[in-house]
Amino acid sequence: MSSTTVNSAPSDPERQQGATSEPNAEHPPVNIPVNKVASEKDEIIVTWDGENDAENPQNWSTSFKSWVTFQLSMLAFAASLASSIIAPANDTIAAYLGVGEEVVVLNVSLYVIGFAVGPLVWAPLSEIWGRRISILPPMFVLALFSIGTATSKNAQSVFITRFFSGVFGSSAVSNVNAALGDIWSREVRGTAVSLYAVCVVGGPTLGPTIGSAILVNPHMGWRWTEYITAIINFAVVALAYFCMPEMYPPVVLKRKAQRLRKQTGNQKLYHPHERIKLDLKSIVTKQLSRPIKMLLIEPMVTCIAFYASFVYAILYLTLEVFPIVFTEERKYSPVVASLPFLGLFIGVLCALCINLGNQPRYIKKCRAANGKPVPEARLPPLAIGAVLMVIGLFWFGWNAAPKYPWILPCIAAVFIGAGFNTIFQQCINYLVDVYGLYAASATAANTFLRSLMASGLPMVARPMFHKLGVGPAMSILGGVAALMLPVPFLLMKFSLPLRKKSTFAPVPKD
Repeated sequence: MSSTTVNSAPSDPERQQGATSEPNAEHPPVNIPVNKVASEKDEIIVTWDGENDAENPQNWSTSFKSWVTFQLSMLAFAASLASSIIAPANDTIAAYLGVGEEVVVLNVSLYVIGFAVGPLVWAPLSEIWGRRISILPPMFVLALFSIGTATSKNAQSVFITRFFSGVFGSSAVSNVNAALGDIWSREVRGTAVSLYAVCVVGGPTLGPTIGSAILVNPHMGWRWTEYITAIINFAVVALAYFCMPEMYPPVVLKRKAQRLRKQTGNQKLYHPHERIKLDLKSIVTKQLSRPIKMLLIEPMVTCIAFYASFVYAILYLTLEVFPIVFTEERKYSPVVASLPFLGLFIGVLCALCINLGNQPRYIKKCRAANGKPVPEARLPPLAIGAVLMVIGLFWFGWNAAPKYPWILPCIAAVFIGAGFNTIFQQCINYLVDVYGLYAASATAANTFLRSLMASGLPMVARPMFHKLGVGPAMSILGGVAALMLPVPFLLMKFSLPLRKKSTFAPVPKD
């Protein structure tokens, strides 16, 4: 009992989490021996046993953190893969269901709309019950709905099951980045998030190639794209269920307090997370509304979300544009026509070099600030990503025609993938830096907006590209991207003043 660290309770229940759980908080609570507090206060708050407490996820070994990061990344990969693996089967499904090609796109768009809706639930729940319970059960349900899609006999059941697959699959995509913030220090987290982002983006880019290979197999067919999705999700959830511990600090400390009460019999020991109200009104008005509230009133969440949403929508636009270019115009077979998606994935990997190259600079900035987070140091790569995105869009648009060698649009896809992932990774890192324990809600707000845009753009892609042509239609998107080139520089200049207006993550005073 003498080794347990406690302190008196803050007055604001919602700020209690940050006051007792963030090891690098600006004003950490003063640690006082249990017996001294017990004689002066009615209650005793349990905190970490010093900076080296083995129960603190930040103090886990690097090898164990890497193992947990791998599991989290695989969960995100499984969920994002499910969004696009069915895309190559659109024509087959349209013929089977008796719907048009504009309608069958809903099997991807509705999944992505589910990605928009789900985080509004899963992210706040992760800040109440922890990361495991907000990720693993929903991912298990995703596998069940995937089986439901595979066994569907009509359009309604296909579209409904795909929507709910997206709702439950979004749990991993929206919560994993916040979980990485629980276990990795600010200086190292950029590397972990970069590797996780490869899995998140790798799913949509690899999905069409995997789906095409399944589709052309005479022993499988379109239903097996969903059966394979279910098998992958069941396997990853089983692995994480047995091997992945809880990592959200307030929940870990809550369990520590409960254990200490049993061991010592001292009922005054507690952690503020145990006192969170879970009545329906509180859940709706405080927890579930938090992501939307942050999107509306947090200036930096709004700015980052709008910028990330455009580039994310471009990624899903390629699911409809690439088949037009390589299947309809170049007459490639399904598998060969899906291989250019590997160009996107190569670009995603190239973005790692850009973002990891920024890490030494970020670490230097943090150390110069005495260990305080410097979110603005995450932003310079955005400018590089923005330029790469503009180059890729124009290059692809005007080299996609069959008269040009196939390698030219594939190289353009590399630029698009690199630009997108550079922006995507740093937006996540920035939000986790700024919002800490509320990172899940901040990234959920971001996921909500970008998923809405990503679901809408593919539905207009075919009519737009068929009517205007690939070159002019892609040039419109390239023009929008070019107009957005100043955004990274504006964010770098005005980030700090905007953060000072935050109610969820006030800027520490110097």
